[in-house]
Amino acid sequence: MSNLLERLRRRGWRMTAQRRVVAEVLDGEHIHLTADEVLSRATARLPEISRATVYNTLGELVSLGEVLEVSSVGRAKRYDPNAHRAHQHLVCAGCGTVRDVHPEGDPLDGLPEAERYGFTVTAVEVTYRGVCPACGSAEEVAGNG
Repeated sequence: MSNLLERLRRRGWRMTAQRRVVAEVLDGEHIHLTADEVLSRATARLPEISRATVYNTLGELVSLGEVLEVSSVGRAKRYDPNAHRAHQHLVCAGCGTVRDVHPEGDPLDGLPEAERYGFTVTAVEVTYRGVCPACGSAEEVAGNG
């Protein structure tokens, strides 16, 4: 669980009804929603919430470092509340599903000192790409038909 609401309370973040709904929609494990998905779910809970409020709240949560913005080429940005536990992402090339993964070892081990070009590396982002079971099954059915 991401414990987003708890983290925001500890920060003293002003919790309006609209902000609370956005945070509740985002809170959870393996949550990687697009802004439009957040808007849709937030509107279901609080019909009067506006698109601008949702987008502004997402931007603020990213600026605070409480939510990660996950980009994937050719797809809408997704928002990940699991901002305080080191992890990587596994992305389906078919449907765009994103899952958090926690590989063992230090990802910096794969980057030799000579390839760092004098940089002091402060963060590593690794994205694993593949096909999820549902898309893999669909491909099999399409190939057999």
